[in-house]
Order: sequence, then C-alpha cells, then structure tokens
Amino acid sequence: MQNVNRREFLSALAGTAALFSMSACSSKKQDDSGQNGEATPADKTTPEADASGFVLLADVVPDAIQEIRYYTTYNFVGDRIDGYEQPVSLITREAGEALANAAAAAKDKGYRLKIFDAYRPQKAVDHFVRWSKDIEDTRMKEYFYPELDKSVLFDQGYIAEKSGHTRGSTVDLTLFDMKTEREADMGGTFDYFGQLSHPDYRDITDAQYDLRMVLRDIMVGSGFKPLEEEWWHFTLENEPYPDTYFTFPVNVASVSK
Repeated sequence: MQNVNRREFLSALAGTAALFSMSACSSKKQDDSGQNGEATPADKTTPEADASGFVLLADVVPDAIQEIRYYTTYNFVGDRIDGYEQPVSLITREAGEALANAAAAAKDKGYRLKIFDAYRPQKAVDHFVRWSKDIEDTRMKEYFYPELDKSVLFDQGYIAEKSGHTRGSTVDLTLFDMKTEREADMGGTFDYFGQLSHPDYRDITDAQYDLRMVLRDIMVGSGFKPLEEEWWHFTLENEPYPDTYFTFPVNVASVSK
C-alpha cells in the first residue's frame, strides 16, 4: 500500500508541475504580447515612437531660419518644454517636401521662411496641460496672454490635450524679409493668445494684414491648410498620419536611427 501511495503521490506531483509550467508559459506569452496573445518582438517599435517617416527640417528646407521657441524659455510657459532636447525641428517627409515648395515660393517674393515649431512630442503637450492647471504661474502673461485670465486658456481651446503638431505635419512659421533682413511685421507675435492672432483680424495696418495674406497664399498654394485662430499655423492638407500622435523627442538622433 505504501508503494502504491508513493506512486500516486509522484504522479500527482508531476501533474502539478506540468500545470505550473503551462501557466508560466501562458503568463509570459501574455506579458510579451500586443493583443490576442500574439508574441511581440522585444525590439518592436510602437507606431507612436516610430520616427522613420520623419526628416530633419533643415535637410529639406536648408535656407529656412529656425527659432525653436519651445527649446528656449521665451514661450508662454517660461521654461524649456519637455521633449525639446535640441534646437532643431522635425517634420514628416511629405510635409517637408511641401514646405520646400513653400520656401521656393517665398523666395520668389523676396522672403525666407522662419520656423518656430513643427513636430511636437506628446510629452510637450502634456507639459502645456500641466502648466495650464497651475493658475498661480503667470510669469509670461505680459507677453503672451495679457488680455486673458489664465484660467480660461484650456476652456477656450488655447491649450488642449491633443495637438495637430504631434501628428508631425503641422508647422508654425512666419516670413523673413530678405531686403530689410528682419522678420516680417505681421501685427502680432507668435503664440499670442487672443483675437489679434486670428489671420483675418483687421484692427492692424493694411501692410501687416497684407503680409499675413502673403504667408497664407504661399502655404495654401503649397498644399497646407490654415487655422482660423492663428496666422502662423498651417497643417498639410493630406497629412500622412492623421490619427497618430507621436512620442519621440525632438533631437537629431530621432531621425538618424
């Protein structure tokens, strides 16, 4: 009887070990999988972190002037923005090619393009949202939102949890006059929160309004669509990633891998 019990005990023990092994394999498979239990390679890049469709803006529009405001402290937050690791701009390949056409059109009219921002990583947008909820931080109010209380910026749409810039085909820019060697006078500054920034705002000089329309015509003629609230903001009409919000940082290495 003792031998029988021993055999039964060993058999049961083996069965328990097998079940444990199967359970462990199943958990490992679930942990490594994307969905439906299908294994995902450890080095697989998620779509949001894949910069393979992006280029360095300077490579496609080498004569564009760049003043990447979110790499500096001169912006509506007052700090360097998360995700801006170098003072460069990135853009989708398709938007870059269209922007090169815009640069050529601007040059024909005596201007160069001046870039303030292009691709914006999601962590930068998250930084904006955190800042908007800190009502006490109004360091840059005098320069960027003197007419508004900071508490309304989110509700009125000046700050949002998602930005078209994060899809990679939106650019903020102005014109640089090659004759005067100065930034064109648009009657308002980049990232000013208020009616003054609307492209069709008319309480400015005719010359300032005309320059806004020159920029608009150049960009629309190159395949971009304008934004009603910001004279400097344009998005490629046929953007390649209309539903993807990217996360990789703004630096040269992101597009050099």
